[in-house]
Amino acid sequence: MLVAVTLVAMCGLTSCNYNTLVEKQQEVDQAWAQVENQYQRRADLIPNLVNTVKGYSTHEQETLTKVTEARAKATSITLSADDLTEENLARFQQAQNELTGALKSLLAVTEAYPDLKANENFLNLQAQLEGTENRISTERMRYTEVVRDYNTAIKKFPTNIYAGWFGFKEKPQFKAEAGAEKAPEVKF
Repeated sequence: MLVAVTLVAMCGLTSCNYNTLVEKQQEVDQAWAQVENQYQRRADLIPNLVNTVKGYSTHEQETLTKVTEARAKATSITLSADDLTEENLARFQQAQNELTGALKSLLAVTEAYPDLKANENFLNLQAQLEGTENRISTERMRYTEVVRDYNTAIKKFPTNIYAGWFGFKEKPQFKAEAGAEKAPEVKF
């Protein structure tokens, strides 16, 4: 009788822990999908922004080419929630960082074109891009939070035993860009 009660209790505990881990893994997958969604939104805005700038700055072709190439590279790297590893996330993040840098260069170039800066289409696209960057930051933060909860759950005893049995593995976190700890230099 004691053996039967012990087995029932263990099965119940295992089922409860397993179900909790499944829920947490689904939260990670959902959060990752939102991160990808916002990066895709940014990628979709870029061709419109580039085309708007092209009309004003035909001699800035090198900058426009860099943005287009960075966008192509960033959108060519797809990463499903099942493939989230440190290496894959680092590769994905590097491509996104290159695109961010190219966009900063593009927006800096626009400073030389007062008519462009006053163009309603450009201003609208620039505002949408800024909003998208904020959304990316928010979704990355949410992803980081659910990954923290998930990774903590699979490491806690006795759940770590069940996590190992059922193949739940740690999920990677975003890392700060190299040099992010330094404040940008501002010169007047």
